[in-house]
Amino acid sequence: MLYVVIFVIFAIILSIVTAFFCNSMVNVIKSSYLRYSKKFYLTTEQGERLGNGTYISNTEILLSEQDEYMIDLLELVPAFATPIYSALCIIATALLFYRNKLKKPLTELKTASEKIANNDLNFSMEYNSRDELGQLCASFEAMRITLTNNFSEMWRQVEERKQLNVAFAHDLRTPLTVLKGYNEILQASDNIQTKEIAVTMGKHISRMEVYISSMSSLRRLEDTQPEYKNISLQIFLSFLYQSAEIICKKKGKILYLQNETSVPQLFIDTEFVSQVSNNLISNAIRYACTSIILSFAVQDNGLLLSVSDDGKGFDKDILHKAMNPYFTNETDHTEHFGLGLYICKLLCEHHGGYLKIENISNGAKVTAFFKSFTL
Repeated sequence: MLYVVIFVIFAIILSIVTAFFCNSMVNVIKSSYLRYSKKFYLTTEQGERLGNGTYISNTEILLSEQDEYMIDLLELVPAFATPIYSALCIIATALLFYRNKLKKPLTELKTASEKIANNDLNFSMEYNSRDELGQLCASFEAMRITLTNNFSEMWRQVEERKQLNVAFAHDLRTPLTVLKGYNEILQASDNIQTKEIAVTMGKHISRMEVYISSMSSLRRLEDTQPEYKNISLQIFLSFLYQSAEIICKKKGKILYLQNETSVPQLFIDTEFVSQVSNNLISNAIRYACTSIILSFAVQDNGLLLSVSDDGKGFDKDILHKAMNPYFTNETDHTEHFGLGLYICKLLCEHHGGYLKIENISNGAKVTAFFKSFTL
């Protein structure tokens, strides 16, 4: 309101000054024609003049065409100047108010939003004001503090869960070793029924050992970060194809290659890519009917690896859960604990990429993207 009042007064003053100036210019133009008139004065009985006198002419004073145009223009200027001054003052009011009152808090809020979007909470908002934007910034700072505390609590719980899993896996090894020893003794028994029971127990003990090993491996993978190297891309892709082809031949599947890459070198972690490729090929082999397609491409400054099979595809009700840890729709969990796709997803995300699963017209397709490191 203060800005508005000040600039309204300023616009009124400008309008008055402009009108006064225009009237003065009109009088100046008209006064130039007074030489054709006679000046008369009011006098007293003693003959003393009163006032400055007045020019009176018996003939009509004719103005030039140029002066008539100028007088008309000067008489119109005040009428147009007032709304122009008002508009300019409104714009000046808005700009000045934005610069003095809005720019700083809006910049603070924008910067804070960008940092929060990038998972950076190590900052603080400093804008002390009692107006609405000051209250908004204070609320934003309170939200940031709450998010920081929540993230800290979440990471604490995650670390505790990891430590609990490690301790759980470690503590189970000793009793499992003891059970395994007793099971071997029972399997050597002459009693057929005892021997059959011991064999069944042995399978479950082996399954528990694999489960404990997967828990330990998963903990290591969650903490692993990629080591980028400048590699010859075509040589590395040929190695991946040859490894996949050997696995497919052993299982009686046909492997097709689609290599759409053209760049000679790329900065990636070959161990990450190799492990993801092997896991996806192994999964595709279990579900493929006859053939598997391995595809490579370079997109968005990264390596795109796709594996598709001609199997039945993913069920629609489990498609969104297929990458969850320990999720599988197989009945036999002796060898597979549903960690394959989750491990692939974990490695892709650590490499700055993603993992995508989808059904295609004749099967399923899994796409892994690895962001290339740039110097």
